[in-house]
Amino acid sequence: MTDAGRAPIVAVVGPTGTGKSELALDLAERLGGEIVNSDALQFYRGMDIGTAKLPVSGRRGIPHHLLDVLDVTEEASVARFQSEARAVIGDIRARGLVPVLVGGSGLYVRAALDELEFPPTDPDVRARIESEGHEVGLEGLRTRLQAVDPDSAARLGDARRMVRALEVFELTGRTFTSYMPQRTYLRPTVQVGLDLDRPRLHERLHARVVAMAEAGLLDEVRTLDALGLRQGRTASRAIGYAQFLAVLDGEADTSGAIEDTATATRRFARRQITWFRADPRVTWFDPTRPGLLEDVLGHLARSTGPQAAT
Repeated sequence: MTDAGRAPIVAVVGPTGTGKSELALDLAERLGGEIVNSDALQFYRGMDIGTAKLPVSGRRGIPHHLLDVLDVTEEASVARFQSEARAVIGDIRARGLVPVLVGGSGLYVRAALDELEFPPTDPDVRARIESEGHEVGLEGLRTRLQAVDPDSAARLGDARRMVRALEVFELTGRTFTSYMPQRTYLRPTVQVGLDLDRPRLHERLHARVVAMAEAGLLDEVRTLDALGLRQGRTASRAIGYAQFLAVLDGEADTSGAIEDTATATRRFARRQITWFRADPRVTWFDPTRPGLLEDVLGHLARSTGPQAAT
């Protein structure tokens, strides 16, 4: 692949446990590409086992970007990710290579790929509006919002999001709904989705959680706990980590943590499926089907021209 101006971004999306990382590696090898991570939990240093992060030895020498960029005490920011991901993607394309975006964090995927603008925030303004909201109550907030952003007033049902909509209007003079994303790519992109029927997916997810526990997830959580895991608003709530923190606290045993993690993972996968299935631009494949890579390469060729599969 040498034509950076024509090479599309290839995004591999779908629910957890469907083999996205391996397909992304296969595509990067065949297309001449580099991997761009869009799994929000794989940003964190040390969160390896519980996020199924590929070890360096398993990356086939292919550069991976936006892995291990945050400490567990830091909060992931989709706006920051958008800026960094777009810079990385631009650099990969400028070098005549193909960016292969991979991950199941839906909003992060869209932030990297779509024309998506994030409204500013100001903690002082938000704190003042929150204080006013305590005085006037939910319906008072709705009345105030109705005067400046009737669509949001009709759509939003909780005080937190109403406060955010009022904050955005005060800071920008624009309605919160004007920032709602459209399904419009920033650069040429092909999205490939992996999914399985529910029984097979659930079986895979349970087996993966068991394998994580056997690989030392509890020790990983113990190490991260000493580094401030509980203080991290994002990392401490991550599936698997929250459940195994309970083991450290004596509130659960390992077998219970495994079952709780598997249940939470199934629910998360269901939300991922709902998110990505709502995007008509994603073409879906069964990861267990023989010839998956060739099928995907054929799809890329049909979508973008022969140069995409050479």
